[in-house]
Amino acid sequence: MSVKLVRFKSNNQDQWGVLKGNRINFIKGDIFGARQILEEHIALDKVKLLAPCTPSKGVCIGLNYFDHAREMNLELPEEPLMFLKPSSSLNYPGGNIEYPAISHNLHYEGELAIVIKKEAYHVSAEAAFDYVLGYTCANDVTARDLQLKDGQWTRGKSFNTFMPIGPWIETDIDPNSLNIKLYVNDEVRQSSNTNNLIFGVAQLVAYVTQVMTLYPGDVILTGTPSGVGPMQVGDKVAVEIEGIGRLENTIVSGK
Repeated sequence: MSVKLVRFKSNNQDQWGVLKGNRINFIKGDIFGARQILEEHIALDKVKLLAPCTPSKGVCIGLNYFDHAREMNLELPEEPLMFLKPSSSLNYPGGNIEYPAISHNLHYEGELAIVIKKEAYHVSAEAAFDYVLGYTCANDVTARDLQLKDGQWTRGKSFNTFMPIGPWIETDIDPNSLNIKLYVNDEVRQSSNTNNLIFGVAQLVAYVTQVMTLYPGDVILTGTPSGVGPMQVGDKVAVEIEGIGRLENTIVSGK
């Protein structure tokens, strides 16, 4: 059964719920295990949405769309290109993305994110979906000038606010053929489909877990399609994925 898991703040407390239309039914129990959907509910527009999970890390995959590789005139990778975003970069639906004062070329990268359900290490591709809770939208915000200057990606990808995810976790959807779009000020800048992924969800879970343990709530950002480009202070940027939802954030001046 398709379920949209929502994390939100109500009465100054972080809560979990299930989105049903324009209301959220509260959850009793553990979203990563046994849970009970209660009759008690609250209107969606009465709560502040939080990041739908609190990952210990964001594992990101570079150059993972055929159209993006063609756009960059790059050869297809033989295996996934992996890097990390720290938990301190986590951001939430509606949150501000801070444009660092030391950067002058801030880019968007709309992506499908995999949310991990249970501890995973040395997982096979055949068993990968047993470890997936669901999927959400993500923006792999990148200080492109710093990324290129450094020659490795940690600084350019890791500023606070650089990993917005949300608005919720869709638990039952086929991730292999989803339309994905990114908008800047309601203008489409990226438009593709996850059937353009070079390495699919099962391959990525297997590949990452050969290297590191993934914990419940960790996310894998699966890569961005063609059309990456700059954002400016004041821009509103939105990642929209078919069957999941729309993640919106605003660019503000940072320190």
